Amino acid sequence: MKWSGRARREAEDPPVPRLARHGRHGRVNRSQLTRPPLPAVGSRYDRFTVMVTATADALKQTWPELRDVRFEIGSMPITAAEDALPRWTIYRDRQLIVIHRVVIERLDRAHGLPMHRADDFHKRLLTEGAVFRAAADYLGRDPWDLGADPFH
Repeated sequence: MKWSGRARREAEDPPVPRLARHGRHGRVNRSQLTRPPLPAVGSRYDRFTVMVTATADALKQTWPELRDVRFEIGSMPITAAEDALPRWTIYRDRQLIVIHRVVIERLDRAHGLPMHRADDFHKRLLTEGAVFRAAADYLGRDPWDLGADPFH
């Protein structure tokens, strides 16, 4: 076989891209998993924020003392106690409650499982429980007093 007789491409001719007959793994024209109108699946931070905001809004509607209080989400507390990390920090002078996400997600347990391994129902219970306990601590009440009953 002679190599000199074959046609050669000149150096100045760029390669012409071929049209793909097949997509990846032989499939063509597949749709994306999420189309533009649908939002992508949220992160743990997004889901935690939604749970804290919904619980705080429900408490603010029920208790007039909490209407001017801001609920914010912090990752870790600035100071720690000797034996435990606080799940929330209260700043009464600024009317602010900071809920610490990482402490709640990593240290709280639902039936022996850490929160990041529990199901969605138990994650919501742990998060709402922390917000209720923080609001009760701010008000100086028992968390069970904050429930939506007509006689509070």
